[in-house]
Amino acid sequence: MSLRKPVSIEPNGQQNNMDDHKRAAMAEYQMTEGHFSLVRNFRLADLVTIANGICGSFSIFMSAKYLITNDEDYLWSALVFPLAGLIFDFLDGKVARWRNESSMIGQELDSLADLISFGVAPALLAFVVGFRTYLDTVVLTGFICCGLARLARFNATVASIPKDAKGKAHYFEGLPIPSSLGLVGILSYWTKQGWIEGKQGIPWGTMTLWGKPGGDGELHTFSIVFGLWAAAMVSKTLRVPKI
Repeated sequence: MSLRKPVSIEPNGQQNNMDDHKRAAMAEYQMTEGHFSLVRNFRLADLVTIANGICGSFSIFMSAKYLITNDEDYLWSALVFPLAGLIFDFLDGKVARWRNESSMIGQELDSLADLISFGVAPALLAFVVGFRTYLDTVVLTGFICCGLARLARFNATVASIPKDAKGKAHYFEGLPIPSSLGLVGILSYWTKQGWIEGKQGIPWGTMTLWGKPGGDGELHTFSIVFGLWAAAMVSKTLRVPKI
């Protein structure tokens, strides 16, 4: 998540100009007519943010192509695209500061693009490499939803988080969703070692919580890591220093 945030609230809790800022941002898009007026109002930083979403989308489609063809070139492409998305996620804030421009729609675009590249794409990659039991999919769905909730909370509360003289937040509440690239890195290593479905299989195997092995009660042990990662994203007490 980059520097695409609303005006901050003063420590004394007094009402600031956030409502006026939102109204002005809405008016900017409502007063422009034409079918493609929204596109014309995009700033350069917004286009960089959309490039992040494009990378996440390509990762999803490459995962699907791998499932259809079993061609590992597609799997490697799917693993690389989220990293490319992180580069664009980093650059959009730089571009916004360089151009001295920001927008409410840019903040929303940033979160939506992050959800695709660092929430949906990594979860699908996990499914592709072998996390395919019923409980695995439940955990991965929870992972995506926790990322969604974390991004929504960030947009709603970023203005109240303490900031330095330059307006940068001191910390993140909960684990930032781009941290999921750590999990993508693990999946990349497993792919290189052949520890994926159709080869040697997922490390640490599975556990059966109920019923017979291979049934709905089976869960890959490493899915617990995805579950803990999801919990860390929505944690209120976990504060990650912002570098």
